[in-house]
Parts: sequence; C-alpha cells; structure tokens
Amino acid sequence: MQHHRRLWPQIASSEITPEHVYRSRRTFLKLAGISLGAGALAACGAQAATQPQSNTAASATAPVSSLPYGVGTLDELGDAANSVEQITTYNNYYEFSTSKDDVHTLVGAFKTEPWTVTVDGLVGKPQTFDMDDLRTSFDQEERVYRLRCVEGWSMVVPWTGFPLAKLLRAVEPTAAAKYVRFESVMRPEAMPGQNDIFSFQWPYVEALRLDEAMSDLALGVTGLYGKPLPVQNGAPLRLALPWKYGFKSAKAIVKITLTAEQPTTFWNTANAREYGFYGNVNPDVSHPRWSQSSERRIGDMARRRTLKFNGYERSVAALYTNLDLAVNY
Repeated sequence: MQHHRRLWPQIASSEITPEHVYRSRRTFLKLAGISLGAGALAACGAQAATQPQSNTAASATAPVSSLPYGVGTLDELGDAANSVEQITTYNNYYEFSTSKDDVHTLVGAFKTEPWTVTVDGLVGKPQTFDMDDLRTSFDQEERVYRLRCVEGWSMVVPWTGFPLAKLLRAVEPTAAAKYVRFESVMRPEAMPGQNDIFSFQWPYVEALRLDEAMSDLALGVTGLYGKPLPVQNGAPLRLALPWKYGFKSAKAIVKITLTAEQPTTFWNTANAREYGFYGNVNPDVSHPRWSQSSERRIGDMARRRTLKFNGYERSVAALYTNLDLAVNY
C-alpha cells in the first residue's frame, strides 16, 4: 500500500463519515429503492498547520496529585486539559451513534452495574473481576493524556485508572501468549448503533501485542476528572493508549483474552485499507483520505502539528524498532 500526503479543504471533523459506512448504506438504500443525492463524502480537514507548534516528543506523563472536577489540568507538554463539557459531549462511540454530538443524549438506558470483566485465554490464572475488584485490587492513578483521533482532531483528557500491566501480571500470561484481545459489551437494546448490521460486525473488538499492552503508558480507565467514567466516554472500563489513534482504545470492556495469534479487530475488519492493526499516531503516513500531519484540538480554531506517537515517542518507540511503520500502520 502506498501512502501519499494530500491537502484537503478544511471542514469540521464532526462531518466525517467513514467511507465504508457511506458505501454500505448507499448500497442498502439503493436496493431498497430509495434515491440518494450525489453529495460528496466529507473528509477530515487536514491542511498543514498554519502555525506549527514547537513542542517535542516527551516522556510518559507522571500521575498528578489531584484533578478537581472541571478545573483545567496540564499535560507534560504544558497543554491544558479540555473541559468536562468538551470531553463528555463530543464522543466517537458508534455503538450509540455515528454523530459525535449525539452520543451523550443516547446513553440513558445503558447501565454499568453490575459489571464483570473476564480475563482468560493463555493465562495461568484466568479470573473474572467485578468493577469493585478492579478499583480496589489495582491502585488507581490519575494521568493527563493527549488523545489523537484518526480523523484529525485531538483532546487532552485527565483519566483515572490503573496500569493495564498490573492486571495482566495478575492472571500470569503463559509463554505462548503474544497478543491481547479486548471485547466490548454487546447490548443492542441499550446501544442503538449496534442495530446497524449493514455497516459493522458487532461487538467492538480491539487488540494489542502483549508487549504493547504491558507498556507503562497503557491504562485501564475507570474515571474522568476525578469522577466515575461517564457512559459516553466508555464506562465502566475502557483503555487509554495515548500513542495510538483513539479507535484502539476499546470502551465498555467485558472480556480480555490472551492469544498466540494476532486477533481480528473491529475497524481493520471493516476497512483494512484505512485502519491498520497497529493504529500508531504517525504524521508521516497519511490516511488514504486525508493527511495526518496536523490536527485540530477541540476548542481551538487553528490546527497544530501532529507529533510522532502523539508525543510519547521516548516511551514507546523501542516497541517498534524492527517494524516498518509506513507499512504496519
């Protein structure tokens, strides 16, 4: 696959529709005898940043001491966290809606208690945890992470959670374990987007190599701004993998399975050309429909330069020393 940098007209990223969704729905509606307009598919605005920022790659963020609800907090590059309102009302969560602005209005029927997470597969001690187990057995930390969406927008988010490595060590991976598969809940009666069987294969599934999952940066998230995690942000348990595009951070996780073979994943299955298995933030490799060289921070008008591995290069680059990131994207 060849990647070419393109400059597209800048438009609101909230208008983006994945190409396979557009095409599958178009085909379905044609078969149903419904006429569609010929409007062009919106792409992520990806013009070069007007004022490239001078920030450089930084090491892993250290936990912060306190995160008052709704009060701005800085990440390790000095960027302020987005507001509670921004973080909780602009959400990519296709299980509820393809509109980022609508998700928070559709979560009322989704219940997060009781909730259990099963960890199985190639482990010495398979276990099922409830959320109280996860909150009390693994010390909760507060971390301010940047989040970069594959669509070209970004946020700074103060998460609360526990290092994923601690959970994995507790179940004792066997020598044969090479990958970690994360499965999200399947609940179409409360998640209306899961009734769309023409565009997607539910439930949502993501995966990492085991060494990636053991990274100090990989976080099992249970909270936001010092409060319990809202449903629209992936409650009660999601991942935060700040060096990867946001689609890699599975939400509403109910099962974690260690495997010897690379698992299939949701977006890679839906459109392998556009969504690779690794999903590492790489400004040098364009998405087939837009450049990844810059991003729009939610709340800002100007675009900024995207950093390699989203600025976490010092912490994670060693995981990929023998990997061609232009091919394994």
